[in-house]
Amino acid sequence: MSALGLQYELLSILKHKKLTPYFQPIVSLTQNKIIGYEALIRAPSDSSLHNPQNLFQIADQHELLTQLDYVCREISISHYARFNLDSKLLFINVSPQVLMRPQFKSGETLRYLEQFGLNPQDVVIELTEHKPFDDYELMCEAVIHYRSMGFEIALDDLGAGYSSSLRLWSELSPEYIKIDQHFIQELQNDSLKLNLVRSIQGIANALHCNVIAEGVETEDEFKMINTLGISHAQGYYFARPAAIPLAKIDAALFSADKFSEEKKFWLNSAPVKMISQFIEPISAEMPINEVMTLFQKHNDLTVLPLVDDDIAIGIIFRDIFLSKLFSSRYGMDLHGRKAIKTFIDQIPLSIDCNTPIELVSKQLTSTQHSEQALIITRDNKYIGIVTVLSLLEAITQQQIDNAKHANPLTLLPGSVPMNAEVNQLLASKTPFGFGYFDLDNFKPFNDIYGYSAGDDIIKAVATTLAQCLPPESGRIGHIGGDDFIVIFTGDDWLERCRKILATFEQQVHKYYTPLDIEAGGIWAENRTGEKCFFPMTSLSVGLVSPETTCNCQSHVDVADLASEAKKLAKKTEGNSYFVNHRHHPQILEKI
Repeated sequence: MSALGLQYELLSILKHKKLTPYFQPIVSLTQNKIIGYEALIRAPSDSSLHNPQNLFQIADQHELLTQLDYVCREISISHYARFNLDSKLLFINVSPQVLMRPQFKSGETLRYLEQFGLNPQDVVIELTEHKPFDDYELMCEAVIHYRSMGFEIALDDLGAGYSSSLRLWSELSPEYIKIDQHFIQELQNDSLKLNLVRSIQGIANALHCNVIAEGVETEDEFKMINTLGISHAQGYYFARPAAIPLAKIDAALFSADKFSEEKKFWLNSAPVKMISQFIEPISAEMPINEVMTLFQKHNDLTVLPLVDDDIAIGIIFRDIFLSKLFSSRYGMDLHGRKAIKTFIDQIPLSIDCNTPIELVSKQLTSTQHSEQALIITRDNKYIGIVTVLSLLEAITQQQIDNAKHANPLTLLPGSVPMNAEVNQLLASKTPFGFGYFDLDNFKPFNDIYGYSAGDDIIKAVATTLAQCLPPESGRIGHIGGDDFIVIFTGDDWLERCRKILATFEQQVHKYYTPLDIEAGGIWAENRTGEKCFFPMTSLSVGLVSPETTCNCQSHVDVADLASEAKKLAKKTEGNSYFVNHRHHPQILEKI
């Protein structure tokens, strides 16, 4: 279509207001719910201007951007008002270029709100930078004007191509900053993007600004931004834009656990709820002067969680609070009546109460959070806090306890922590397989080659197990001598066992002399003193299937079944395993 034809089409669209708003949810990752919607404008589907980029580009070319902007605002507000979405914010895109146009009229947005029964507190003005813009004084005046009427401000597409974004951020102090979707796509696989987004989050914490990650489309992207501590998100992973706003996000989307696989590895770690402390929370809307009174009345009160509707949105620390409040001469006079939520430095890290302590430490390190305490939740609801100091003390004590029971030769966990882990798995009804690994013909090898060589072969077993069993697939224990146990937490437990046996069979030759390798074994005395030929050492494994372990009552039952299976495996020469299936045929296989 010609330029003139596009102009006429645009004028017709504006005259008849043939635009449709689509609403895409903006989600709080701390509260696991929708907090607002961005209004996205679409021209008719059969129009050459249906694409928003074309629509606004043509409007700009023909000096119709201001008129288009006003029509978009009016239509977005009028449609949104129909849905009666209480306590949800409406994000309206406003182009900074419109503020400079002679057609710009102040107060139009407020007029639309009054016409359709909405309040400025329901709306966030989202400044969308499509062109370089350097009139910062005008922008600051506009932001002050909007804020004076009760609007909040968002800066859109941070990093989308104009260096002015960072300056705008610093000078406008928006309540929300949106990270362009380019930096979110495949974030988990790009270390440069990861560091950039982490830096943005750090700046946002310092400026008391909420970050919204745009363009979140996959579970992996969601996991990563959640790990980085980003408080809000928007994208196809949660919902596509729709003419009728989605009322609620599927709870399953929030249950994608960042460390679900790693939890299997840390099962012998105590849950963080064991060191959690319940502190009576206060509302985030409580005036600062009332918070001051609380701290004055309770000298031992050092931390105050801010909780509304069972959801924690911040933590106030006594020393930081007092420091900020009295950093200026008129601190109380200036801030006393404000809500305490204005003193929140950053969204606190929230941890499920059943998360293992060591995993909490790992998550805290990976997100580079610097707070002194963490929120502990059950079903996403506040139940207490854990200070970083108490977390470090618990981890230190746990490491000391683990060291007490570790095998001195391989440094692998001994029977005490392994038994505790089996009991925990049984209590939580988590499926797992179990393997009892024992060396065949080990005593003759030890007698001929010496104890040092015997230790080397034991360490070779430990190395083989570690190579073939990554942490997310199971847990390895060394319970004494040449006996090892493995807790298989993956579905591929049988394949893992086969790989272990095949790998060990390839490795064991290096511990024998060429003559013994050629002979296939060694001559040594048996337990009665007779000279006998003993084949090269191998592994016999007694396995207990997940279908069987699920019916056990304790680690004792599991160990008995594994010992029984191991005895049957030893009846077959060479590397072999025997699977103890309850209600299933037993399998004997030689590798």
